[in-house]
Amino acid sequence: MPYCSKQDLIDRFGEEELISLTDRDGMSMIDDQVLNQAIADADALMDGYLGSRYQLPLANVPQSLKPLACNMTRYQLHDDQSSEQVTERNKAAHAFLKSVSKGEISLGISEGGESAQSTDFAEIQSSGSVFSRSNSKSFI
Repeated sequence: MPYCSKQDLIDRFGEEELISLTDRDGMSMIDDQVLNQAIADADALMDGYLGSRYQLPLANVPQSLKPLACNMTRYQLHDDQSSEQVTERNKAAHAFLKSVSKGEISLGISEGGESAQSTDFAEIQSSGSVFSRSNSKSFI
């Protein structure tokens, strides 16, 4: 299961940019084969980081991985001609994934890839009402 889709990339970066990055035949449309290869390359890199901490494939892909996958795919498509912004986003994605693989950042899922169930719930205890009609004696 890929971490991002063609539509995710279009939503983030626009169809025109994807056409310019993938259209090698001058057809003025997104070349799905080129795009899918870039997505697969980014997914493989992400799996390399995530596989050290989580069982792959992930049963539930956390929403936090989608922008990382989009940025890494975009970098793959730019090849050696990426702008500073594209390069910085790719570096940030790698840094985040490196922190995940070291256990410094949690994705909120269990080692098996399922959403983790929290047992750290807030608990409220009260010793009863301080102000009541029976305690106020003619103040209320």
